[in-house]
Amino acid sequence: MSEVASLPTVLLVDDEVRSQDAMRRTLDEDFTVLTASHADDARRQLERHEISVILCDQRMPGLTGVEFLKEVRERWPDTVRIVISGYTDSEDIIAGINDAGIYQYILKPWVPDHLLDTVRTAAEARVLQREMHRLDLELRTSTPVLRQRTAHKLEKARNTFDFDRIERAAGSPLNGVCEMAARVARYDLSVLVLGESGTGKELLARAIHYASPRASGAFVVENCAAIPDTLLESELFGHKRGSFTGAHEDHPGLFQRANGGTVFLDEIGETSPAFQVRLLRVLQEGEVRPVGGVRTVPVNVRVVAATHRDLEQRVREGLFREDLYYRIAGISLTVPPLRERGGDIEPIARRLVREVSAELGRPGAELSDEAMACLMSYPWPGNIRELRNEIARAVALSTTERIEAQSFSLRVLHGQAGLSATAQATPLPRSGTLGERLDAIEAMILRETLLRHRWNKTRAAKELGLSRVGLRGKMLRFGLEG
Repeated sequence: MSEVASLPTVLLVDDEVRSQDAMRRTLDEDFTVLTASHADDARRQLERHEISVILCDQRMPGLTGVEFLKEVRERWPDTVRIVISGYTDSEDIIAGINDAGIYQYILKPWVPDHLLDTVRTAAEARVLQREMHRLDLELRTSTPVLRQRTAHKLEKARNTFDFDRIERAAGSPLNGVCEMAARVARYDLSVLVLGESGTGKELLARAIHYASPRASGAFVVENCAAIPDTLLESELFGHKRGSFTGAHEDHPGLFQRANGGTVFLDEIGETSPAFQVRLLRVLQEGEVRPVGGVRTVPVNVRVVAATHRDLEQRVREGLFREDLYYRIAGISLTVPPLRERGGDIEPIARRLVREVSAELGRPGAELSDEAMACLMSYPWPGNIRELRNEIARAVALSTTERIEAQSFSLRVLHGQAGLSATAQATPLPRSGTLGERLDAIEAMILRETLLRHRWNKTRAAKELGLSRVGLRGKMLRFGLEG
């Protein structure tokens, strides 16, 4: 009896006894099932018992299911409400969602497994809702503890996203960018971060946020290229219930949720002129108007924007508003691509190996010298994002903790993306002494041979007529191996 009493209670409201019996047989092993044939009977059950979930037929004598569940919502708001109907009247569905706050709308003929899973999930949702309510009550009485925990988490976030945690070498071109970002972070200026995709623009934006006076506020991210304009406006500025199809309730936008904090607008160069007008108005006036709303809501946010586009060129082409450009580009920072900071590849790669191997359950993985040399010789057109994907692949394919070069993809092994890029970037020398020019040509031949042999020194040395010791000496001389 104690086991049965501990089961969640479900109330079935249906004027057809056969439907009641069918649902009871589906649910009675997991729930205590009560039944009612009409609204009056259901009210009595709700008054006598603690009901977790109510399943109500839509078409009944007297009140409809939605009309009755609207009353349930007002008197027993914790009870999760589900409508079952053999009709697909869209007005009934919309009314059920908006007025009765129904959790699910199940169509007849229902499938037993689907019905059981839906009720199980609904019962779990009620338990979680009650737990959240209990925690809310506890939080009200523990302000000092919360304040201490919040301060601890904020300090942890500051340390995690500190500028010093942006992996780079001692003489990296990124050092100057981070130094400037750290100086401007303390001032409430808008920042525009420029750079190719995958260079770490969001990481720099987070560091700016946590080094600023807004660090205790939220840091929210929106990729402006990922969703169409209409949804982007709703996501950033919010919307009112009924403002468009599917807007079943009021929705606060990211600007409201980030009030007092920072909004990071990634790929802002992809936005349309129409959206740019709305964004400019928000930045100028410091308030948002939700889609479908008549009143504005004041917001206090700092905007950090980013793009891989040349915004000045897009301004000249009439694709980006000049006034918006100057509004977001209070300070402009450019993150150089990975190919222009080759010295950063090694520390970034070693950190990524630690992170990825831990994520994949293979801690302790490390790169061999040849694998690292292979990574150093590839120009990484996809920047850090591509490097991370390549390392994840290598960790997954390696049979030992030591990652060898052959675990990389063919394009990295052969330096395919790099051969043409290198040829364009470093053509045959046209100046210098004969010795200097011959050295440059020799370095190019060594690199090409090593790439073609996947950094196998024995085969490369044999082709070039060198010993392994001789080849290694030349590699060290020309900086082809760290």
